[in-house]
Amino acid sequence: MRYLHFGSELVQGAMRIARPWSLELEYTRDLMLPLVLADRAPASVLQLGLGAASITRYLHHHFPATRLTVVEIDPRVIATARQCFRLPQESAHLRIVEGEAHAFVAEAKARFDLIVMDAFDDKGRTGSLDTAAFYAAARARLRGDAMMSANFLTRRRGIAASEARMREAFDGHVVVLPPPEAGNTVAVMGIEPPIDADLDELRHRASRLREATGLNLLPALARLAGSRPGAFRARRESASP
Repeated sequence: MRYLHFGSELVQGAMRIARPWSLELEYTRDLMLPLVLADRAPASVLQLGLGAASITRYLHHHFPATRLTVVEIDPRVIATARQCFRLPQESAHLRIVEGEAHAFVAEAKARFDLIVMDAFDDKGRTGSLDTAAFYAAARARLRGDAMMSANFLTRRRGIAASEARMREAFDGHVVVLPPPEAGNTVAVMGIEPPIDADLDELRHRASRLREATGLNLLPALARLAGSRPGAFRARRESASP
């Protein structure tokens, strides 16, 4: 295993050298929950924060037709990802942008099927990426049924203030995964409600994704079901003969 640190004990990313395209950290797997909720491969993804390029490698490897744009403010992170974390070469399907994520989102014209936000400074702060203005700008960059997933460091006071800002921007269409005993909290939001199926259907989708890419999101669904059983649609029973 190879880990990325920004001058502190906080782990900013990880890569298993023998399987560089797998997602080793639980929160990075949670960030991919929209792949199950949407039940389709995204045509375009905007990734805010590069880190150890874990999500970049996973999407580039398993969804080669997806157009992936990655925005990273620190050129040292980009250089480190290229040197130590097998960041794929830029191509027609992968664009690396050195810049500030909030400004990029506010000024962009394109719309995306998925936005993944995982950006922190060396003290674990998200800065302007956890503001009402940013969430409103991010919503404007989503297609009608697209989603955004965001990573937050779990703190004692929780993410209630962040969740309130997300709910305001997305008309309440926000699902927060309960974090593991220690670690990160991931939220998923969309212009439309993120969950459009019953739990059995989502488990079926997750099993298909695991067979196709090795990514197991069944534990994430189990955590979500245990904390918010009402978030899922009622199971549709087949009609009696």
